Amino acid sequence: MVKNMICIECPKSCALSVSVDNGTVTKVQGAKCPKGAAYAVLEVQDPMRTLTATVVSEGLALKLVPVRTNKPIPKKLISEAMGEIRKIKVKSPVDVGDVILSDLLGLGVKILATRKVTL
Repeated sequence: MVKNMICIECPKSCALSVSVDNGTVTKVQGAKCPKGAAYAVLEVQDPMRTLTATVVSEGLALKLVPVRTNKPIPKKLISEAMGEIRKIKVKSPVDVGDVILSDLLGLGVKILATRKVTL
């Protein structure tokens, strides 16, 4: 099977043609830099995403605090991760970069505040 995709690793936005056999990349064509082939393999075999969301606050100036993961997580775990994020309630002021959750799903991934929120 051949999967067509656009590489997003650099501004060139290469049109990639990726040959896949039983879920494994066998050939990547169209990459104009080494990042393209690596992107295609990862995107087909183990896609990862940085997760952005909001968590509920209690007694703060905003009702929702924007957050994100500090590194990408497996795409297949996004729903499960959102379930954990929905359980979080922030009660004290936060600053940009504050750790809201230190270990999401045992992945060693942190949930960080992306906006300062005060009382």
